[in-house]
Amino acid sequence: MTDRYLIDFYTHYDEDSRLCTRHGSVEFLTTMRYIRRYLPAGGRVLEIGAGTGHYSHALARDGFAVDAVELVEHNIRLFRRNTRPGEAVRIVQGNALDLSAFPDDRYDVTLLLGPLYHLYTPQHKRQALAEAIRVTRPGGVIFAAYVISDGCLLDEGFLRGNVDVAAYLRDGLLEPGTFAARSQPKDLFELVRKEDVDRLMEAFPTRRLHYVASDGCALLLRDALDRMDDAAFRLYLDYHFATCERPDLLGVTSHALDIFQNDPALRPAMDAPVENEKSDFI
Repeated sequence: MTDRYLIDFYTHYDEDSRLCTRHGSVEFLTTMRYIRRYLPAGGRVLEIGAGTGHYSHALARDGFAVDAVELVEHNIRLFRRNTRPGEAVRIVQGNALDLSAFPDDRYDVTLLLGPLYHLYTPQHKRQALAEAIRVTRPGGVIFAAYVISDGCLLDEGFLRGNVDVAAYLRDGLLEPGTFAARSQPKDLFELVRKEDVDRLMEAFPTRRLHYVASDGCALLLRDALDRMDDAAFRLYLDYHFATCERPDLLGVTSHALDIFQNDPALRPAMDAPVENEKSDFI
């Protein structure tokens, strides 16, 4: 079935400018910093759930060949509108759970920077991860992004009051005692902690390279960051880049990036098949 919550949200939400604010750019700059570390000259990129193409276009303008997949037609129109002449980028409408149009072992870097925000069962999450791994060449690198519950709760709940924490507890969206989050499709975003990501990845033939607090404290500090002059912001970025993998800061971030390598030598560890469930999430 088509997910009306997700498509309606992205049809009306200004995703095109989310990463363009000063505080929003921290996530983009951090992610791009790691992508460029692992993308070889002449490398091929697949972005799954590409949105309006912020990452795809940036990489195409760096000279890389980029294929993109996106579910929401509104985002695809903006993606195409944002494409400059000469960019080696193409986009197709598709689903993160079914990349059958793409061959095995093709891409040097595969980006899964949005779909896992909107998948609500371990089976669907593993299916999206399995597809991303399948299309990535042996030794290639996959970037998977997550929305982190504690960073969002601190920012949107306790700091800004956009989330009623007491109501979330009462309605079962937060677990009493642990404050672990529970989400459904109508809630739009699946909120997780690092231990949830670790459990998801146990079945896969991969080697983790980095686990990164991709926006760190940027959303908590958004007002201060947006007031900074260029020199102060550059200093903040230096601090963030130096600390974004520190275990004691990973839970404060609102978005995290799991960066792992497709390692065929580990394939015997994959002894449980991934369930092939259908969904229209991307």
